[in-house]
Amino acid sequence: MCYMCIVPQLHLYVSEDVAERIRLRARAKRLSVSQYLADVVEQQVASEWPEDFFSKVVGRWQGPLKRAPQGKLETREKF
Repeated sequence: MCYMCIVPQLHLYVSEDVAERIRLRARAKRLSVSQYLADVVEQQVASEWPEDFFSKVVGRWQGPLKRAPQGKLETREKF
C-alpha cells in the first residue's frame, strides 16, 4: 500500500457490538482498526487468490489434479 499516495476514504456504520468485535480482532492482529478493515475489505474484493493461499489450505494440496476413470458412455434410447 502506498502511504504517500492519496487514497479514497470510506465511511460505514455498524452496531456497537460489531464495532467492539472489530476492535478486538484488530488488537489481536496488532493492527489499527483502519488497517484491519482495509485488509478485510481487500481480501473480500480481491480478484485473485492470495499469494500464499494454497500453501495454507488444509491438506496443502500437492497436485496435479487427476480425473478418475469415467467408464463407458451409456447408450440411451432415441426420442
